[in-house]
Amino acid sequence: MVSRGTGAGRVKGARRPEVRLPPLEPFGGGELEPDGDYDGLEFPETDFAGQDGAGARFMDCALRGCALDETRLHHARFLDSVLTGVRGVGTDLAESTLRDVELVDARLGGVQLHGAALERVVIRGGKIDYLNLRTAVLRDVVFEGCVLVEPDFGGARLERVEFVDCALKGVDLTAATLKDVDLRGAVSLEIARGVDRLAGSVISPSQLLDLAPVLATEVGIRVE
Repeated sequence: MVSRGTGAGRVKGARRPEVRLPPLEPFGGGELEPDGDYDGLEFPETDFAGQDGAGARFMDCALRGCALDETRLHHARFLDSVLTGVRGVGTDLAESTLRDVELVDARLGGVQLHGAALERVVIRGGKIDYLNLRTAVLRDVVFEGCVLVEPDFGGARLERVEFVDCALKGVDLTAATLKDVDLRGAVSLEIARGVDRLAGSVISPSQLLDLAPVLATEVGIRVE
């Protein structure tokens, strides 16, 4: 774990996952099964649209270019796995667990991750619109080089979370709790709600200037 900054500005860096996949067997086809157990499998360009894999466990798996439109993965577990180029609208990952996972170049919209637990996760590249992480727990999570449009962190707990070369648009931090959250690497930072919850985060001087109007409104300061 790396600490960045000095003195009062020091923030603990996130621990990144070290995913080392074993030799993988190709997925044999068919639909996902609720509470299914998938171990050491590769899913290449597989269409899971509309399927139900609630409660399924994916361990040491690679999902590459899979379609996840309206796929039900409520309470699923992704462990030591890599998801590359997945795409979909309305994917249900509510109350799921992602641990030691890399999510690369995803194209997702309206994905439901409320109540989920993310630990040692890297989300790199791609674009995610309307990401719902309400009441989720994020620990050692890195968002890197991605675009997040109106992500909802309402009531979530973020600890050792980093945003690196990311564009954050219309962020909702209502009732969120932040600890060792590093926002300095965000290329844009737009907070729509919950600017008062930034305690526990570190921002850059330029970001402070950009947020000044929102902060002034929050504390009731009139600027004329």
